[in-house]
Amino acid sequence: MKRIFLPAGGAILATGLLAAGLSGTAQAARDIASDPMATSTRDASSIASFWWKSNGAALRQASAYYWDSSEVKKLVSKGGYTPDGKPGMVAPTSNSVSTGTAQNINIPRTIGKVFFLDASGRPRWCTATSIQGNYRNLVATAGHCVYDTDGNADTMSKWVFVPGYYQGKAPFGIYVGKQAFTHYDFDVYEDYDRDYAFVTVYNGIKFDGSKPEDAGRLGDNVGGQGFAYNQPTGKIVRTFGYPYAPHPDGSKPYTGVTPKHCYGATSAKTVGSAEKKIEEHVALKCPVTPGYDGGPWLLNYSNGKRLGYVNGVTSTFADQDGNDRVDYISSPYFDGETAAVYNAAKNMASGRIVGPNGELLR
Repeated sequence: MKRIFLPAGGAILATGLLAAGLSGTAQAARDIASDPMATSTRDASSIASFWWKSNGAALRQASAYYWDSSEVKKLVSKGGYTPDGKPGMVAPTSNSVSTGTAQNINIPRTIGKVFFLDASGRPRWCTATSIQGNYRNLVATAGHCVYDTDGNADTMSKWVFVPGYYQGKAPFGIYVGKQAFTHYDFDVYEDYDRDYAFVTVYNGIKFDGSKPEDAGRLGDNVGGQGFAYNQPTGKIVRTFGYPYAPHPDGSKPYTGVTPKHCYGATSAKTVGSAEKKIEEHVALKCPVTPGYDGGPWLLNYSNGKRLGYVNGVTSTFADQDGNDRVDYISSPYFDGETAAVYNAAKNMASGRIVGPNGELLR
């Protein structure tokens, strides 16, 4: 861990001092930032309708959310991470409905795209996954795919998750964000060592003509990946996402239409970036481009069950060999502070947006 901020009292204390003087529970509570998204079922229904109107036109018009290719730089070894407790895991849950055919047997049903409007009002998207929560309503992605760091606002507007998204289609429904959780350091200081977010979502909505239908809970429809923290590096992970952007040299091998994956061991070396305040990231060799942002790093992934444990999310992209092509990606190290944010999010209920007859619930 690097540091902990205490927003309530305005004090900033080193981690070691906190550990000596405060309980773990009190310490963790001060790491968590939470912001509302759609605050009413009426707002949520309006947001879902925005994306679905004209047969999903806004979904198809959205482009990947990423920074300029000039920001793709070589990763620098600096700083270091220290697990702040024993390794921990939360088991995944499988879905309870048929998912039909799949283009690639390795692709988990839980992944999809999050759509939102950026600071200038343009429709954009990132990658995300359904993750296990007590109410089966939780999404994991990168913090910069939830919090508006460009506009210095709290959260992106009109934020939704569409699992299994494919060319304007939402096979399991559209899930509107209700409440976003991240580490205080990212919410306030844009510290990319905490570039992760967990978002609770309302029940999904499907549309039959102009009439909305309740699609049920996210986790019941697609399942939820597990969660892992304080794990050693050097373990094999499989990452997933929708790469789209060009490499720095201008070549564009990916379309963002279908998900891709990488497989390998996480780097034992931490990587850093002064610009993004990074000191504690871990890296993976993977030649994908932005659009992959927010995609899960799954530990102990079962190809048969398509389930594993989220132990990271794609945060940054790097060119290690200097040929102007991305060859590495990085993720924040998931530690006990990450677990505190996750635990706060997983215990929050969401509820339905529409009733059994297509009526809006108030």
